[in-house]
Amino acid sequence: MSDGFRKVNLRDIAEVSWSKEGRVGYGKQISEALGRKPESTDIMERHPFDVEVLRVPPGAIPYRYHSHSAQWEFYYIMSGSGSVRHADGTAPISAGDAFLFKPGEAHQLVNDGAEDLVVIVVADNPIGEFYHYPDEKMWIVNSPERRYVSLHPERESDAHTSR
Repeated sequence: MSDGFRKVNLRDIAEVSWSKEGRVGYGKQISEALGRKPESTDIMERHPFDVEVLRVPPGAIPYRYHSHSAQWEFYYIMSGSGSVRHADGTAPISAGDAFLFKPGEAHQLVNDGAEDLVVIVVADNPIGEFYHYPDEKMWIVNSPERRYVSLHPERESDAHTSR
């Protein structure tokens, strides 16, 4: 049974923001505006992929250097410039560039340009996914609930819950 055709316009989606330990970013959660329920295990509610428009101000880093255990992420640079950190170093990025990170490949965006870096991010939505932060030697485990696991337990309370 269908819930009917759904359509949203980016201008009507509220922008969410985050700021923690020097990391700053803004996002428009397109999939959630289309009815995605991120915590659901029902594929009809969860959706098989997640789409976000990420905006990173000049000089900002939106999230830690991290990898996913099962999630693929596709990035398309709409405007601005910056760099992407990956296992082999860093690479410059600018409008029109597209790149992909598969599970286990650590990555991080940096806006080292003079204007906002605007990126479309498309990620599949695996259940039971966990994240690894190589710099901090820390993991986030989502099943059955989000839980931080660290080689340094005293640092777990400093962990950011979503970025």
